Amino acid sequence: MSLLLVTDERFLDHRAGSRHPEQPARLTAVWDGLDAAGVEDALIRRVPRPADDADLLGVHPAAHLEKLAAIDAEGGGRCDPDTVMGPDSWSAARLAAGAGLVAVDGLRAGDADLAFCAVRPPGHHATPDRSMGFCLLNNVAVTASALAGLGSRVAIVDVDAHHGNGTQDVFYGDDRVLFVSCHQWPLYPGTGAADETGTGAGVGTTINVPLPAGAAGDDYRHVMGSVVIPAVERFAPAWLLVSAGFDAHRADPLTDMGLTSADYADLVVRLVGLVPTGRVVLFLEGGYDLGALADSVGATVAATVGIDHRPEEITGRGRGGVADEVDGLVVDLVRRHGLEG
Repeated sequence: MSLLLVTDERFLDHRAGSRHPEQPARLTAVWDGLDAAGVEDALIRRVPRPADDADLLGVHPAAHLEKLAAIDAEGGGRCDPDTVMGPDSWSAARLAAGAGLVAVDGLRAGDADLAFCAVRPPGHHATPDRSMGFCLLNNVAVTASALAGLGSRVAIVDVDAHHGNGTQDVFYGDDRVLFVSCHQWPLYPGTGAADETGTGAGVGTTINVPLPAGAAGDDYRHVMGSVVIPAVERFAPAWLLVSAGFDAHRADPLTDMGLTSADYADLVVRLVGLVPTGRVVLFLEGGYDLGALADSVGATVAATVGIDHRPEEITGRGRGGVADEVDGLVVDLVRRHGLEG
């Protein structure tokens, strides 16, 4: 198996402040994790191109792009209390939004079996008209919108510990795109309840899996096998995009989940097999403990290309009443979305 790696040193130029969790060192940790995993021979490297206005307007209205360009013209500034642009952030954000389009072109050309966009800033919190949660533009949504516009059915599975509210907002009424999010509940940004299932033509194409704090590997595997995989199989997408946030790792400072790098590898491999070879793109989202991020990316990418690299072991069920909560959630979601049998 081969993997198209779309990344660039220019992503290091996005700086939100020396004490901000979304720091350039996150990307160097990703690269270190890939080096440690011994996957170099399986990687085919590509340089991203900046998304142009036509690409971005499929997700973000012109007024939002003009607002970000104006902040950039001032040398940077604050978009919201958590989201900051530095002097080079707008350029990095446009590169991040264009990375998935480069990945799709490469996969369509048969250059690799799947792709990973190691980018920053992340994107899944960016709504059509608001930058928030460290995200300026919605990277995965830009790619999904482009694919859907060409007639492809697209599934997005978000495994970041924070709900992908921006991606949900973009496609909430769109039956061409299935959005499934597995996230800690409650947690920032406060969206992603089980009863958020879409509107209009999109009713049923949003599936939220709000997991309790402390959920670990076997809890996620239970959800994956009972809810996520059946839902994706029923939708029958041509493309699968994964918002690969690694902040559900047990060491992450911003969340309270219980995954290890081996759990991440296991979960992502299960997802990759749901669509034909050459139709999967992973997008880096969160992950704020640098060691855990390096281990999780390395283990995950290695697993997708058939290399055994596991710095940690997989985990079982969460402690206390977590397993019972997850079991009850699965029963509810299976009934709510008609996934019985």
